[in-house]
Amino acid sequence: MNSRLDVQKLSPNLYNTLFALEKQLGQASLEKSLADLVKIRVSQLNGCLFCLDMHSKEARKHGERELRLYHLPLWRESELFSEKERAGLEYAERLTRLDGHGVEDADFQRLAAHFTEQEMSELTVQIGAINLWNRLGVARRSPAGELDKLMGLDKVALN
Repeated sequence: MNSRLDVQKLSPNLYNTLFALEKQLGQASLEKSLADLVKIRVSQLNGCLFCLDMHSKEARKHGERELRLYHLPLWRESELFSEKERAGLEYAERLTRLDGHGVEDADFQRLAAHFTEQEMSELTVQIGAINLWNRLGVARRSPAGELDKLMGLDKVALN
């Protein structure tokens, strides 16, 4: 599959700004495992194979259990996710699938029961960022695994 619309090349300042945001998110207090799960789940919803591939490999590199990755599309039925992870995944899905109603107060209250305000803020930005990355990946039609060697993901045992 050929890639198209190379935002990194055509709009380097915008791309670098988004990359800097991603770097800051990596240093935030939000649990890495939850950030990984959110990136993967949102990428599944948005149909971005490039991001799904990359973030699945990153999650494994960070120690995520393979079975949890298999269960992620059906996280509501799986017993492998904590209540906090469930609240975060629900919030990620609500912000990704905006239906004209936004996030209802009840949804936000479920989130607030498990997250600090700082964590909720960081989670919200993380969800927004992965949604933007997904849209860039889909627009570009980025090939899965394209950055594996550069990011050290070629050593992750997922083929």
